[in-house]
Amino acid sequence: MVFWDVYFGEEWNSPNVIPYPFHSTPFLKGAVLFTTALFLLGCSSNPPPRPVKSVDLQRYAGKWHEIARYPNWFQNEGSYQVTAQYTPNPDGSIGVINSAVEKNGKKSVVRGRATVVPGSGNARLKVSFGVPVKGDYWIIGLDPGYQWALVGHPSRNYLWILARSPRLSTEQYEAIVQLAVDQGYSRERIQPTPP
Repeated sequence: MVFWDVYFGEEWNSPNVIPYPFHSTPFLKGAVLFTTALFLLGCSSNPPPRPVKSVDLQRYAGKWHEIARYPNWFQNEGSYQVTAQYTPNPDGSIGVINSAVEKNGKKSVVRGRATVVPGSGNARLKVSFGVPVKGDYWIIGLDPGYQWALVGHPSRNYLWILARSPRLSTEQYEAIVQLAVDQGYSRERIQPTPP
């Protein structure tokens, strides 16, 4: 049998004939298993970070200081005294006021609104700052006394360390950074924010 006849001969046009190497059951099983394995490896190699089990939004409300973050496109490099103020609204959403002092000394303020993702124990939120697109805000670490929080994103492209006071002890900071590393974040990308 000639290669050309198997692939391009009369048999090829028949709807009931599968070309020779592909009609073998072991080949098909192997191909399906190989493809499935590749798909599962791609899906499971980097699962998203794990949010905390639950968050009491009344306790989470209030002022937070940014201690460190991954650099990102929407926060200016060199800004300092970066804070976030969270206020529960009567409709169940959360008012957000982010402020910072920029390198030039001017204060910038951005207002937004966060909504809880249903079934997340209040640990996953969607935040919008006046545009139709909502960003993911996942609380992936939280002090039992609500004195610090580790906030991430399912893509791991964004990360913030927040605290109630402008500074954390070295031990606290290192423990939170290690928590981020344990969740798949890069220690090298975390940059302290000037108080």
